[in-house]
Amino acid sequence: MDIRDMNVFLSLAETLHFGKASRACNLSPSALTRSIQRLEEEVGHPLFVRDNRAVALTSAGVRFQTYARQARQEWQTLQQELHDSPSVSGPLSLYASITAVYSLLPKLLEAYRAACPDVQLELRTGAAEQAVEQVLTGEIDLAVAALPDRHAAQLEFLPLTKIPLVFIAPKQGINSKPPLKRGQLDLSLAPLVLPHSGLSRQRLNQWLKKQNVTPDITSEVSGNEALIAMVSLGCGIGIVPQLVLEKSPFCDDVQIVENAPLLDPYEVGLCATKRGLARPAVRAFWTLAENR
Repeated sequence: MDIRDMNVFLSLAETLHFGKASRACNLSPSALTRSIQRLEEEVGHPLFVRDNRAVALTSAGVRFQTYARQARQEWQTLQQELHDSPSVSGPLSLYASITAVYSLLPKLLEAYRAACPDVQLELRTGAAEQAVEQVLTGEIDLAVAALPDRHAAQLEFLPLTKIPLVFIAPKQGINSKPPLKRGQLDLSLAPLVLPHSGLSRQRLNQWLKKQNVTPDITSEVSGNEALIAMVSLGCGIGIVPQLVLEKSPFCDDVQIVENAPLLDPYEVGLCATKRGLARPAVRAFWTLAENR
């Protein structure tokens, strides 16, 4: 199976757009189509469902995407191991939230660029709760993420810092004075803005279950930055990592709620798979973070 065809497949699988994939791979649309057809013949199943309006992966395409990512990663590792030059080179993909990019990564990225100038660094940003999954699927080499309470055996984690979780309320409006019960925030009466998923949601759910509290959830969002914005608009009380709050453009529009439940802090760090750490470019970044 041609590694070039697999790279073409991965580009189309990520963009789901023949025109964008053609430009990314420097191929004509007809050449890209022939490359996909060769793979489908070898696999024995269609990899994409396509019509005049949309492109989507088939179930076989989803499974082949996982295989292709692993094969590409192993090929890159082999290339670097056989390369005569002692310098670290090749691609490195890194995923982090906007907050992590602003606060945790600048000095580390600067040092890595100085130490490994031949590495092609790709930085992607997005919701923090998606980081671990993208590492496990092989879509990303490294991610800055909160350590899950339970994680897969193949996941390696390097702690960087601990971040407290805080409850926040708008500074003005109907929800600016959170309901209290015996001097404590009463989560049975407080309207809540919560993340759809993620560690803070899990820890709050555990606390609510332990205290036998039924919450009043007024809104659910994806991402801590969006949650702070919703709280600032007066939608309710939310819970976020304190570092995210400090870096948010809405930090002056919300307030930390005193006398709120204490939840375990985040332990934030780098995560990678054991397979990924075999690649010199990934290992070099990991080692640099350990030393710093």
